[in-house]
Amino acid sequence: MLIELGAIILALGILGRLAGRIGFSPIPLYLLAGLAFGKGGLIPLHASEEFVATGAEIGVVLLLLLLGLEYSASELVSNLKTQYPSGAVDFALNALPGAAAAFLLGWGPVAAVALAGVTWISSSGVIAKVLGDLGRLGNRETPLILGVLVLEDLSMAVYLPILSALLAGVSLAGGTLTLLISLGTVGIVLYVALRHGRLISRAVSSDNAEMLLLVVLGLTLLVAGVAQELQVSAAVGAFLVGIALSGEVAEGARSLLTPLRDLFAAVFFVFFGLSTIPADIPPVLVPALILAVVTTFTKIATGWYAARRAGIRSAGRWRAGGTLVARGEFSIVIAGLAVGTESRIGPLATAYVLILVILGPPAARWTEPLARRFPRRNRPPAAVAPAPAQAAPVAETVDTADAAPSTP
Repeated sequence: MLIELGAIILALGILGRLAGRIGFSPIPLYLLAGLAFGKGGLIPLHASEEFVATGAEIGVVLLLLLLGLEYSASELVSNLKTQYPSGAVDFALNALPGAAAAFLLGWGPVAAVALAGVTWISSSGVIAKVLGDLGRLGNRETPLILGVLVLEDLSMAVYLPILSALLAGVSLAGGTLTLLISLGTVGIVLYVALRHGRLISRAVSSDNAEMLLLVVLGLTLLVAGVAQELQVSAAVGAFLVGIALSGEVAEGARSLLTPLRDLFAAVFFVFFGLSTIPADIPPVLVPALILAVVTTFTKIATGWYAARRAGIRSAGRWRAGGTLVARGEFSIVIAGLAVGTESRIGPLATAYVLILVILGPPAARWTEPLARRFPRRNRPPAAVAPAPAQAAPVAETVDTADAAPSTP
């Protein structure tokens, strides 16, 4: 097992350096490495599979914890209050194509509910990594992206119990009880984070870096595990722990946990590739590709709408839309639940997510530059008539305002 783990981590390091040299996110390379090392790949690995699966779970938790540490509880509440219309638009634009595709393929209503979830939920893990790689955590549009992602993640506390009840065919009373437990858990954790965040930070605080690392990491994994047992996303639990910590504790935790996050996040993306059998992808590639194209544009429209509502200018709107394109961990979880009802949904969801998790980082980087270029080509001559001395400062101000961080 040590030989396999060493080979995987060494390969990740080489791929990460290669991606850095060419100025590209390493996420697609990590996924392709997983495909090469997985079942049906070039060099299948088996001995380290259980360890990699556990490391992948930790990677998602750490990604969301570090993202939560960037924002305070008050910022989260303010963001949720203003972003709920964007969440409704997100659901309408991105869940409906998945449901329609399931009906067109003749899979029935339960599979339609499952595929709607696959196409609806963006990948918090991938997007968190992309935002860090591109240095956009301080951009004005980032809190809006975060608001949409948090609404999606919190919506999973409602969606997953409903889907599980539909798949299991349980009674209305049983499904309602599961849903109430999930909502209650989210409410309690969010209340504690909002009302008693300072007390938590004070209790966790330590001048000893080792003690701070152990306490923060242990608390995060504990809350994430309890949330998961209560049918709530572990990612939501980790994110709420992050927003509950503030001040010097949050700053110290960020510096200590960032290297661990990078390591285990890479393991997560490799595990995603390992769990995919390459031979299952070609038969469903065409419908997956069509669905990916459609929902790429609907996600861009979602981000553009959310940023427009907040008064963000054009460049920030396109960056927000492009950043939301990637799908990932939740889509795979949903497909895994539904595969017993419709066996073809597994390969389709895998191909769909693989396309968008590879397309996501380039979309985040290039959507705004491409959108800025095309209108200039199509703009009529009269629109560019002002003298260069007046036009240049205006364009410069727009770009600077959109790219500037909202906080120092």
